[in-house]
Order: sequence, then structure tokens, then C-alpha cells
Amino acid sequence: MHFLRLITDSFPDEPARDAAVARALLERVAAGELPETVRLARTGRAVAFGRRDEVSPGYRAAVTAARAAGFEPFVRLGGGRAAVFHEGTVLVGHAIPDPQPRLAIRERFEREATLLCRALRRLGVDARVGEVPGEYCPGGFSINARGRVKLAGLGQRVIAGGAHVGAVVVVNGADLVREVLGPVNAALGLHWDPAAVGAIEEEVPGATAADVLDAIRKAY
Repeated sequence: MHFLRLITDSFPDEPARDAAVARALLERVAAGELPETVRLARTGRAVAFGRRDEVSPGYRAAVTAARAAGFEPFVRLGGGRAAVFHEGTVLVGHAIPDPQPRLAIRERFEREATLLCRALRRLGVDARVGEVPGEYCPGGFSINARGRVKLAGLGQRVIAGGAHVGAVVVVNGADLVREVLGPVNAALGLHWDPAAVGAIEEEVPGATAADVLDAIRKAY
């Protein structure tokens, strides 16, 4: 039988701590100190930059733009480009032991994306896997609604002995994501379409963060 350790620690007042927790979970699971672990958490206001953002000429200006909007900037564990966390988003992190983690990168992406889609469909969302035109932090394993708007993005980090797949899911507050990403992506020189930003509540009126977290927990 396959067992997963579940933790639900959330730090909405210290959003940058999420990156530290993800890193610690990955390292401890990879070292065999912890079993395979899933973390489901609520988030606070932050802009999670990817490592490609960090080396961009516009990174300092993007950090300044995030802070000016009241969002704490930090560099997240997985790759990708800037993504917005706020009170209406939820965080999923899955730390997986694997003696040869680089051999199954795509397989892990496919498995996690399929699981998230399954969870959102149970809530009534027409959830699909795939990039939509103009999405922020583009990726082939994004979760979208109706093939039109992005609801969640996935990132993965691999180290010796294990991997971590993380996702941020927008439950509500799509307008806030658009508002913050405007100046941030402009500073980074990234082209995107604000209309490609979606939220679960726009697809299923009345859906809450608690509903989404419960559906994801059940899917796991």
C-alpha cells in the first residue's frame, strides 16, 4: 500500500517561508528522513519569481513593482516565471523520493497535472491540462479551464534522491493577479495576455479555497 504524509501548515503572513518549507521537505524526503509528503496550504500576498526571472536584467525593477503593490517577492523552488500568490490562491507541494529523479520528470508532471484536473472536475470545473495562448508563467502542464484561461501552474525541482512538484491554484481574485503581474511582467519584458488569467470561482460560483483544498486532498 502506498502511504503519503500530509501536512497543512500555512504561513500567510510569511509567504516567503513557503519556499523554505518546500526546500526543506524536498531535502529531507530525498535524504530518506521523511516519507513521501504532500503539503496543502493557504497563501499570503507574494510574487514568486522563477530562477530565469532572477537573472533577467529587469529583475530588480520587477521586485520593486511587486513590493509597491504590497506583495512580498521571493524566488521559488521550481522553475518558470513570475506567479502571484494571495489570499485567494492555494499551494500544493509534493515531495517524492526517487533514486534516479531525472528519469521521470515528465511522468511526474503528467501525474500531478492529471490529479489536479481530476480534483477540479469534481468541483464542476471543465479543467484541462495544457498551455493557453498568452498565459503568464507559461508551461505545457498548466491547468486551464475550457482551454481558455489558466487556473494553475506547475513547477518541478530535482535533486539527488528526490523531486518536488509544486503548484499554485487560483481560487478567486483573478483581477488581483492581473493587476500585480502587469508592472512585474513589464519590468521583466514578458509578453502575456491578462485575459488568459482565470479563477475557479469564475468557473464555479461559490467555490472556496477550503473546497479546493478538500478536493485536492481527496484526489491524492
